[in-house]
Amino acid sequence: MRFNFSSHSAAPAATATPATAPTNGNEKATQPLKRGIETDPDSLDSVISNPQSYPITIVPNRPASFYGVAPNGKAFQRQPSCRSRNFRPGSMRRVRRRAVFKNGDCNVVQKHLQRRRVRFLQDMYTTMVDWQWRWTLLAFALSFILSWLFFALIWWLIIYTHGDLEELHMPDNQEESGWAPCVSAIDGFTSCFLFSIETQHTIGYGVRTTSPECPEAIFMMCFQSIYGVMSSAFMAGIVFAKMTRAKQRAQTLLFSKQAVICQRDGCLSLMFRVGDMRKSHIIGAGVRAQLIRTKSTKEGEVMTQYFTELEIGSDDSGSDLFFIWPMIIEHKIDENSPLYNLNATDMLQDRFEIVVILEGTVESTGQSTQARSSYINTEILWGHRFDPVVLYNKDLQAYEIDYGRFNETTQVDTPLCSARELNEIYKIQEGFRTPASRTIRSRPSSSSSGYQSPQDRRLRWQLSVPL
Repeated sequence: MRFNFSSHSAAPAATATPATAPTNGNEKATQPLKRGIETDPDSLDSVISNPQSYPITIVPNRPASFYGVAPNGKAFQRQPSCRSRNFRPGSMRRVRRRAVFKNGDCNVVQKHLQRRRVRFLQDMYTTMVDWQWRWTLLAFALSFILSWLFFALIWWLIIYTHGDLEELHMPDNQEESGWAPCVSAIDGFTSCFLFSIETQHTIGYGVRTTSPECPEAIFMMCFQSIYGVMSSAFMAGIVFAKMTRAKQRAQTLLFSKQAVICQRDGCLSLMFRVGDMRKSHIIGAGVRAQLIRTKSTKEGEVMTQYFTELEIGSDDSGSDLFFIWPMIIEHKIDENSPLYNLNATDMLQDRFEIVVILEGTVESTGQSTQARSSYINTEILWGHRFDPVVLYNKDLQAYEIDYGRFNETTQVDTPLCSARELNEIYKIQEGFRTPASRTIRSRPSSSSSGYQSPQDRRLRWQLSVPL
């Protein structure tokens, strides 16, 4: 039911006058209406049961395309809005510039290359390996089909020039005419196509065979056999190289979605986590990190993509990893770090990208692999620490890795200042402590006698103040 507010007069309903039912000889039918609405005059049930008690007119349901009432009392249709409901001011996602995507693909597009096709055709093997699978499989199929048709045409020309396709020299009349064909059981182009397939793949059904009557047929049979072996080896090598290339193994190497910055042993450190989903480990795993940011030289040159190598390592093992479980890679922000002067606010406002690279040898195949990822400034959490994911399971008597917590972090107390400012604070603290301790130790007589000079009292007060 829908309610249409109309301009009925509310005066009759305002006075609680008794309503008299139609005369039917029953005196009990006369009841005041105010009893039904006195308890809750705004309830919906009282309004529906007493239509005259409130200025509301109950109308039947209208279609969903109608709403409201026009000034003339007629319902009007809702006009379709040309504005998308998904659009909101300021809701457009800001595009972040990055050189390497999270999945490891490089965000690079090349243009204005001279002789690009010629150079790519000169390295045909690498070009076909880099193709997408649909183009590789199409080239694989066409390499065989086109070669079958090409050699079938050559066989047909050889047989046609020799005269084997004449009416008296057909296979059914060869015994009567005593004709010696180049290839037996050939009566047209279809049989030449079948013989081309049998020759190239050494099927040898035993029906169609070459004879010593035509030297050119013998030469063509040898040439097609050699070509068939080479083409099969070439295409099989492309498919095998495409299936076992390093990019496929990199799909099971994981990087944490965010990097974190927190204190370790009193120093700010940038950390991220790497992991391997397979049981076959990466041999000789090594990890590198490079910072990409804009730099201006002394001569005024602006280098928008300036690479800086970051010194990273895991625990005290350096960049070489014994990669048997997920490990946290740490970059200590010290005087040699390009992040030395950045505080928490600068980290959000500055524009840079940290590219991380994990390299190693696949244990099962012996091939080298490389996995890549990157972190921009908005993907670095200041004041967070990674949760542990490796725990010892007593029931299984083995170390258990919980990859569900691979990206989980915990917020910890971390100074919002830069590493340079933090080191200066530590130096000031050490400056307060070291001279005071020396002064106190150099004057034992004043402490033993109970008298303290103003300088001693000031130094002791500085030591007592929590830093």
